Amino acid sequence: MTHSLYYKFILGYLVFGLLGFFVIGTTASEMTYEQLIQEESETLYDEANLLATSYSEVYKGRNLNIDSAYPQLEAVATYLKAEIWVVNNRGTVVVDSNHPVKVGQTVAGFDPTLNGNRHYTIGTYNDCFSEDVMTVSAPITGNYTTYGYVLIHLPMRQVHAAKDRFLNILYIISGIIFALSLIILLVFTKTVYFPLKKITEAANQYAAGNLTYKTTIHTQDEMGYLAATLNYMSDELDKMEGYQRTFIANISHDFRSPLTSIKGYLEAILDGTIPPELYEKYLTLVISETERLNKLTQGLLTLNSLDSKGYLSRTNFDINRVIKDTAASFEGTCDTKNIMLDLTFSENITMVHADLGKIQQVLYNLIDNAIKFSHQDSIIYIQTTLKYEKVFVSVKDTGIGIPKDSLKKIWERFYKTDLSRGKDKKGTGLGLAIVKEIIQNHGETIDVISTEGVGTEFIFTLPRA
Repeated sequence: MTHSLYYKFILGYLVFGLLGFFVIGTTASEMTYEQLIQEESETLYDEANLLATSYSEVYKGRNLNIDSAYPQLEAVATYLKAEIWVVNNRGTVVVDSNHPVKVGQTVAGFDPTLNGNRHYTIGTYNDCFSEDVMTVSAPITGNYTTYGYVLIHLPMRQVHAAKDRFLNILYIISGIIFALSLIILLVFTKTVYFPLKKITEAANQYAAGNLTYKTTIHTQDEMGYLAATLNYMSDELDKMEGYQRTFIANISHDFRSPLTSIKGYLEAILDGTIPPELYEKYLTLVISETERLNKLTQGLLTLNSLDSKGYLSRTNFDINRVIKDTAASFEGTCDTKNIMLDLTFSENITMVHADLGKIQQVLYNLIDNAIKFSHQDSIIYIQTTLKYEKVFVSVKDTGIGIPKDSLKKIWERFYKTDLSRGKDKKGTGLGLAIVKEIIQNHGETIDVISTEGVGTEFIFTLPRA
């Protein structure tokens, strides 16, 4: 189960969560840091320019006391949590917000032009600080001359602290979202994983031969549909298994009866039970039984060919002519029982589009059945009628009829009613099964109407050419 779908889903979920936090910890951290640097540098630069403007008044002769701007500088430094210097052109600190810590000191290598296009630098500012600071500068000008600079130094720990505060909030929100996303895992477990386990168990039961096992999933989604499909499949397989048992029992019975007769006749001839003068009679019976076996085998081969697709060879032909020709082949049998075939056609020529050979077989089997189960001196009615784009063919006898409880079973292979087994001992029970297969493979329908003791009528349709 270590490679099951559920564990793969959990693994994917955890990987997604870890990757999410990794992305937040790298990409978001970097983006936040860059954004804070940009915002802080712009803020510091604006403040530096404001202070530089204040100090420029000194050099314009309006205010000769440089210390008068000190309170403003100290207030701004406290607000920004930074250190502010005022330096002259040589880099000597004139005013310091931490007065007078660095007043009089000269910045080694002071050159404000080294910043280039950027208005800030990050570092220890020429080793003036023991930690990294962000430094911005603004020139102090007066009378068209630059007299010095306002320098604001913001410790980078302030930027990092702001970044950490933002990221902590982001981490907390991400953790909450990740925890809430567990709902997805719970929904997956309930709606997919548990139903899949039940379906897998059902499949294992079916593979083990337990076709009566039922999957208890009653949802209206795809899982419920799959479970219902599996239950239906198991029912059909169970029916098919029952049909196969019945099929084997029937075919064994129908093969065993003639083989037993053949074996008994031949043994009787060999051991002298049957005298030589009766050999011809019993050998004729043996040939009759072999013909019955041959007919049964041919029926099975026909059904096997009908089970394969693409066997039909459709053409246009006159169904009336086919009925006449097929009926003519039963002339001798009808004369023996004094049965008359009454043919009625709605038109002289009725063209249909079907497989001529297969439809001949349908007509032969239906007429043969009608003759077998008709009384002496009776009439069999065969007619064709047209309705819209269909041709209806009817074969109706006035014979013994079919019991009501047997009507749905007559299409099963090897099925014989008790009446037919008593009246027609040479039948194979495959005739009507072949008829239905042929008609269904044409995409058409066949129905039966029968009353016991009155007669039976078979009606099938064909497409009009």
